[in-house]
Amino acid sequence: MIGRREHRALARTEASREVGVVLRRRAIDNPWIDHMWSPLMVLDEVPATAPWSVLSNEADSTLYYAGSASMDLFSSETANYRDNLADGEPRIWIALRRQNGGSELELTKVTADPTEGEAIFESGCDVIGTVAMPPGIASWIAAFVDEFHVERAFHKRKRDRTSEDRKREASEGPPRGKGGA
Repeated sequence: MIGRREHRALARTEASREVGVVLRRRAIDNPWIDHMWSPLMVLDEVPATAPWSVLSNEADSTLYYAGSASMDLFSSETANYRDNLADGEPRIWIALRRQNGGSELELTKVTADPTEGEAIFESGCDVIGTVAMPPGIASWIAAFVDEFHVERAFHKRKRDRTSEDRKREASEGPPRGKGGA
């Protein structure tokens, strides 16, 4: 019989939270592009600021509030969140994509799952980066992990025997014990 806590944890539990994202647009000396975007920080509270508002303007860089994004947590990924939190500096992955090949960016993903974050790097998004995880978000994720994490035993699978293995065993005959005869 599955206990109440184990039953809840086996379901694909989801928690969501809106966060704010701040980006930096930095001028660079490059013959093909004149600037570069990079995620700067995640805000654990969404401000009452319009998306793509300029927060500060310096000689070679401009900070923008990119807008809000949903961070989703799933009970099936608690081991990944736990590993991220156990690291000395937990991170959040942010991905943005150019809209219709133009210069405008769209916020596509914000995640605390390192496995998903690494997969984003392979996806071909235009702007990808990690930022430090704010303490409020780290506490929220830690509470989720505490409530829903179930340690799963690792089961090593045996290799399937190939037809060559079966032929070799058949030609060698039954195994002999020690001492002969």
